[in-house]
Amino acid sequence: MKVSIKKLKDLERKVLVTIPVDEYESKFSTKLKNIRTKAKVDGFRKGNVPNDVLEQKYGASIHNEVINELIQETYPKVISENNIRPASSPQVSIDSEDPKKPLTYSAIIEVFPEIKPKLSRWTNYEEFEIEIEEDDINLAIDDIKKRYGDWNDVQREARLDDQVVIDFTGKIDGKEFEGNTANDFKLVLGSKSMIPGFEDSIVGKKPSKFSIECTFPEDYFKKDLAGVKAEFEINLKNVQEMTEANIDKDLFDKLQMEINDKSEFKNEITSRMKNEVATQEKELTKESMYETLLKTNNFKIPNATVNEQADLMRKDALMRIGHSEDNAGDDLFPIESFMEKAEKRVKLDLLFAELVNHFDIKVEKQHIDDFIDEESKRYKDPEQYKKWITGQPQQLEQFKMIVLEKQLVEKLENVLKSKKKVIKFSELANR
Repeated sequence: MKVSIKKLKDLERKVLVTIPVDEYESKFSTKLKNIRTKAKVDGFRKGNVPNDVLEQKYGASIHNEVINELIQETYPKVISENNIRPASSPQVSIDSEDPKKPLTYSAIIEVFPEIKPKLSRWTNYEEFEIEIEEDDINLAIDDIKKRYGDWNDVQREARLDDQVVIDFTGKIDGKEFEGNTANDFKLVLGSKSMIPGFEDSIVGKKPSKFSIECTFPEDYFKKDLAGVKAEFEINLKNVQEMTEANIDKDLFDKLQMEINDKSEFKNEITSRMKNEVATQEKELTKESMYETLLKTNNFKIPNATVNEQADLMRKDALMRIGHSEDNAGDDLFPIESFMEKAEKRVKLDLLFAELVNHFDIKVEKQHIDDFIDEESKRYKDPEQYKKWITGQPQQLEQFKMIVLEKQLVEKLENVLKSKKKVIKFSELANR
């Protein structure tokens, strides 16, 4: 068997394979003998049909079987022996299948890039520090009071921050469209959960029926609605005002806090915010580290892998709104809108794998056990959690990746330079 590999554009490769005639003939002959023992042909006894008669009757189908088997058998061997790392399924074409000549076929594939990680100390990543101010704590407490408060009907015009209960029907040029209607829909005015102008048009209205006009934004996730003006018939049924929760034992119980008064409540909220900040600092620092690595490591990535990643992202986005690819049109979360994020995700995954190899990082069982011990402290019954988690292979695999990433970040902290960046807690919402 002869093999040649030709480099095409970027990561595309053309693998040309030539298989000797004797391999074809051997397979063809074996299949022909197997058929002879079973074939029933008029004028001949079973098992005594001449080869030329069998070839005339079954030759074409045997030929196709042999060609297919030879490709199926040789392709994986060629890939393995030549250390090729395919990133896509092969596009196979048969160049020569004359039974009297060597079989020649070619396979066009994309391969994964060869990456040699560059760890530059000339480029700094940002090590984040987040400052919590008194106003941040007070805002957090106010948010809790609202989230655990009650909505009560009021007899007045609707205002910003009120909740309204509405029925609505939307039409474009007099025709209804998908997702155009809802009944007893609860909407907090100012939440910006509807298209621009929708909530503003309800502010100042009392319970009544009226119509409004709004235009879908140009970047709306459904292309057929982007930039289109729609008319909505609104039935404003109730206007409700928030009565905030009191800071008392009832609220403490709902939040599962073992505290007694407002002072302890504030201390507990502050403690939780500090824990959240510690996690956010690590995440933002890690994100900056990865961004820095992507800037200093420039390499091509296979289109097939990017397309697969974009497709996964789209499926996830559709699932979150109760749709699937089967019942969603191409205009709902178009695949193109995920391509940039998919490219970044693929680059980072490939670089991550190479860095793990570069540092020869291994995750041992003890590492996983230590991680589970730490996780179990978050539960009321740590031992019960440990017993449960041992029977969750998918969760354990996720833990392995978390531990692996933690070890990698520790290695990178030792070889890369950082500069401190201080931000305010209030800035997190805009990141």
